[in-house]
Amino acid sequence: MSRETGIVKSEPQPMAQSAERPAVAPPCDIYENADEILVVADVPGAVPETIEINLDKNELSITARRELPAVEGSLLAAEHRDRDFRRRFAVPGGIDANRITADLRDGVLTLHLPKSEALKPRQIAVRAG
Repeated sequence: MSRETGIVKSEPQPMAQSAERPAVAPPCDIYENADEILVVADVPGAVPETIEINLDKNELSITARRELPAVEGSLLAAEHRDRDFRRRFAVPGGIDANRITADLRDGVLTLHLPKSEALKPRQIAVRAG
């Protein structure tokens, strides 16, 4: 848990899965600066239309889906196939939900969680006399 923000990184948990579509917890990195919390998640093969990001109270959830094109022929081995990605995090209060943005580039999802003004550090001026 980060001392300043209170964000809790969830550990990857075994997900329910079926033979058709396994579900995995994507690896994530979390950064913090004075203005925002940044979450970077690997979701290879997912497209924006299959990604859902929700912030409910103090819980951030990320789900995504990778669907591969059908290939003709008999499947001999299956290591690269359709997959669901799911991850949840506890986040501190004070995130400005109206300004959250998400970008997907080369299989990497980047979430910008801007801090509200109340959560940002500030310099206090000292008056003389």
